[in-house]
Amino acid sequence: MALKQSLSHKLEQKLSPQQIQLMKLLQVPTVELDQRIKQEIEENPALEEGKEEAEDDFEQEEYDDSDLNDEERDFDLDEYLNDDEPSYKTSISNKSKDDEEKAVPLSSGKSFQERLMNQLNMESLTEKEVIIATFLIGNLDDAGYLERDLEAIVDDLAFSQNVMATEEELEEVLSDIQKLDPPGIAARNLRECLILQMERRLNSDITRYTALQILKDHFESFTKKHYKKIIQKMEISEEDLKQAIDEIIRLNPKPGGSLKESSKSLQQIVPDFQISEVEGELQLSINGRNAPELKVSRGYEKMLRNYSEGAKLKKTDKEAMTFVKQKLESAKWFIDAIKQRQNTLLTTMTAIMNYQKEYFLTGDEGKLQPMILKDIAEIVDLDISTISRVANSKYVQTPYGTFSLKYFFSESLSTESGEEVSTRQVKQILTEAVDAENKRKPLTDEKLAKLLKDKGYNIARRTVAKYREQLNIPVARLRKEL
Repeated sequence: MALKQSLSHKLEQKLSPQQIQLMKLLQVPTVELDQRIKQEIEENPALEEGKEEAEDDFEQEEYDDSDLNDEERDFDLDEYLNDDEPSYKTSISNKSKDDEEKAVPLSSGKSFQERLMNQLNMESLTEKEVIIATFLIGNLDDAGYLERDLEAIVDDLAFSQNVMATEEELEEVLSDIQKLDPPGIAARNLRECLILQMERRLNSDITRYTALQILKDHFESFTKKHYKKIIQKMEISEEDLKQAIDEIIRLNPKPGGSLKESSKSLQQIVPDFQISEVEGELQLSINGRNAPELKVSRGYEKMLRNYSEGAKLKKTDKEAMTFVKQKLESAKWFIDAIKQRQNTLLTTMTAIMNYQKEYFLTGDEGKLQPMILKDIAEIVDLDISTISRVANSKYVQTPYGTFSLKYFFSESLSTESGEEVSTRQVKQILTEAVDAENKRKPLTDEKLAKLLKDKGYNIARRTVAKYREQLNIPVARLRKEL
């Protein structure tokens, strides 16, 4: 087959780097916007923070372009140096005079591993045991479990630390770690974790002894809630079993969770919007606390102006002038992008506020209207993906609390009367029904579906199961209590 060459026209739509950056800016919450702006200022010397100053008087210098060729003279500076353009168009202020706080409240503590190592330092360990202990602690997951096999850790110690150890040695060091606080740390599974905790709590109380035996000998039956089988095998009464279970459920299935949470850097939620009610009308304001005043550097504009008006330049200055031109363009684009971001946020939130007006006036969750991204996108004439980016990681402060914007989005559901209601109402009914059920005989998904049908919501059992899982409600068998 012979090779052929041909020409063809092809129309493609591609996002420019500026559009991509704008989309990224749009989904950044207010609490992170300050960091993004600081990063841009560090990378772009033509962008400055502060109020716009009076325009400088620039001195003209003698101009001689005899040593420049046509290509080097070909700078169109009109778009960068426009004397008729007011200075406010190249600056932006996103905060009020009364809103000067810029700091983001942060707190931090010791890491999860550091807390355990500090306790381990109080033990009498050899140098080799310290290396092994450090390696084991480093392999604990966020919940405080050691899920890796000791055999694999033996190999890792040999290759990465050049420490030859046996599984028995690791078992001994692991046993020392398991004596640390909180109880249950460094367990290899849930059963071992609960046993370690119950052994710490063990005293002359027969109930705790019974609970320990259940964990050791009947753990599978306990997790499946086969209570009758446990009663028969242990020859105890139902009341004895109930008291033992009460002891077990007081244990912490994730002992590392408390240490992990306390060691995290906690970041306070800063609302991006605030809705208030004034004489029966809603008022919306946007938070600009972490968006400082921005302006284009006058020094960089002066450099280009000097070139435009006749400053002496050599051929080697072409690269520097190109750099200045690019940085000015980038600075002006970034200021415009911040403005566009704020306008898009305000427009979208206004549409959400008007759509859910009844809720924002009353605070009644039952007043929330079914609302999906498409509904708001059609109102503000923006793409669904843009609305999704606005709703992502954004919060609004209302008279009834601070909520994520995603909280107000829900699918619709038709009742038998044809009325469109939010699925949030159905989930609320499910939650109330489960809370009020007889725990000795929990409601199955079929019974929950029938309960909803009696209230006018014709929902299939599989849909009830889906909503139940979204609410993190276990199946009926696992909700059973004595």
